[in-house]
This record gives sequence, structure tokens and C-alpha cells, in this order.
Amino acid sequence: MGSGFTELFSLQGKVALVTGASRGLGRSMAGALARAGATVVLAARDEAMLQQAAREIRAEGGAADVEAFDLTSEEAVVGAVPKIIRRHGKLDILLNNAALCVWSGLFDGTLETWKRTLEVNLTSVYLLSREAARPMVAQRSGRIINVGSYVSVIGRERLQAYVASKHGLVGLTKSLAGELGRYGVTCNAIAPGFFLTQMAEPITQDAARMKIFTDCIAMGRWGKPEELGGAAIFLASDAASYVNGHTLHVDGGVAEVLSLPVAVSSDK
Repeated sequence: MGSGFTELFSLQGKVALVTGASRGLGRSMAGALARAGATVVLAARDEAMLQQAAREIRAEGGAADVEAFDLTSEEAVVGAVPKIIRRHGKLDILLNNAALCVWSGLFDGTLETWKRTLEVNLTSVYLLSREAARPMVAQRSGRIINVGSYVSVIGRERLQAYVASKHGLVGLTKSLAGELGRYGVTCNAIAPGFFLTQMAEPITQDAARMKIFTDCIAMGRWGKPEELGGAAIFLASDAASYVNGHTLHVDGGVAEVLSLPVAVSSDK
């Protein structure tokens, strides 16, 4: 492949802020952006975990910094972006990945859980996108990438707040795309399916439940966290310069595929 092709996907010289970056999918996507050449600023509340993740990225040859703050604090969010710009000169990419997922039946859930979930999963994305968009609009370029879920487009029992927040995230993504696109700032979403992360261990460690979930996936397997990196790099790069307001499903065929556990031939 020629250098022109690879340059399309290069993030060399870019500065990226990734939330929920201390572990799981956020950590994996941050590593992918760093390998593509970006300087990644890892954000979450636990500074010790962030520092560990940053050391791992640097050990792989990437450039990483940390900014620990509470995403649900408007004061902290408003203050974080200027700090990053003072240290790195600009902000080109915002990857909103942090999320809260609490299971409960409709009659067992609490208003506190509902409010907290929407605060973390949706309100914080609005706040951080608003603040990151200010310098992006000023420089007439930028990428905002929101991490939704396969439940951004379908329902799921016992996850009222999470499903509502992830549906809302897609709507917010489209609204931001409409408002910011004219300034050279795109906003898109990634919708992951089932991935082998620490958050999924209650399922992956239960063989019976694991089979049920796996049978729902057209590819017949769960995703590896590193398989989300390509989507993040694509949407952050020049290769996606005319992609705006889109939700990219990375789920092996779950949200938009009816997968049957027993293969059925087309002639029966």
C-alpha cells in the first residue's frame, strides 16, 4: 500500500482526549489512537489507574498524558479542556467512552440510579462535547466520537436507564453533527456489542449464560477489545472526513441481525 493510503488513517500530530480510559474498551481505543500517532490524554477519576495505563502506552512507543477529573462535575469538565490545551497546544479528538451500567427490574430500580446513569452516560457527554467543541470550532477542525452500545437502537430488559441513555447518545450525536459540521467538526458514534472485558465477567464466567449471549451474535463469538480500535482510528482520521452523524456498529452482528443458534438453509 502506498504512503498516501496509510496517511489517510494517520493521527500523527493529533491530540486526543479519551474518557473512561483506565481500563476496558476505553483503554484499548486509547492505545489504538496512540499507535496511529496521536498523543492521547487519558481521563477518568482514578489517577493511579490512569497513570498505569499511560505507562503501558508509553512502553509501546506511544505518547500518553493523564487528566483525572469527575465527568459529572460541570466545574471539573469546564476546567479540564483548557488544561489539556495549555499542555498540548490544541485538542483534535474527543472520544466519549465513560459509562455506567446498573441492572435492575422496573419495580426494583430507584430514581437515584436513573439520574446517576443519565448523568454519567449522557449529561457528561453533552458537557464535555460542548467544551471540546469550543477550541475545535475555533481551529475549524475536530472529531467527536461517542461510544454508544448495541442497545442504542434496540431495547433490553432490566436496563431502563442504560438503554435510554444510549438511545439519547445517538440523538445527541446527530444533533452535534448538525450544528458543528459546518465548522469542520464531525460527530459520530460507535456502538459496540459484546466484548471480552472486565465489565462482562459476570457473563463470561458463567458457561450457560455465555452460550445464550454468544448464540445471539451472528459471528458466533465475542469481540476482543482490540477489535474496536479500527473503528476509533477510522472515525478520528482523515479517512472519515465526510462521515458525520453516523453510528458505526461494531458488534459481530447483533443489533441489526437476527441470529439463530441453529443454522437454517435457504431452501427450507
